[in-house]
Amino acid sequence: MLDFFFYNEISPKEKLGPTGRTIEAKLLKRINAVIAIMRDVEKTQTKPTVAMIQTLFEMEEPNKKPLIVEKKYANEKKEVRFQEKGNLKNEL
Repeated sequence: MLDFFFYNEISPKEKLGPTGRTIEAKLLKRINAVIAIMRDVEKTQTKPTVAMIQTLFEMEEPNKKPLIVEKKYANEKKEVRFQEKGNLKNEL
């Protein structure tokens, strides 16, 4: 057993570093933190942005309102002010 410590140049009194369990626990904490960050980004950035883009691209037909025309112009009879030359020859 002493040959093992001598060969690997370590002391039996030294700590060998983190064990597999401690590394796994730290890794799981970091993975959980990354998942929490991704969920937060999805809630605060992705979903509202998608909703805004969908509202922009939704096509709604605008309500057609009739043109507002003054009464004096609405009741006037339309008289022809100009006639084509071809029509004048036929009338004469």
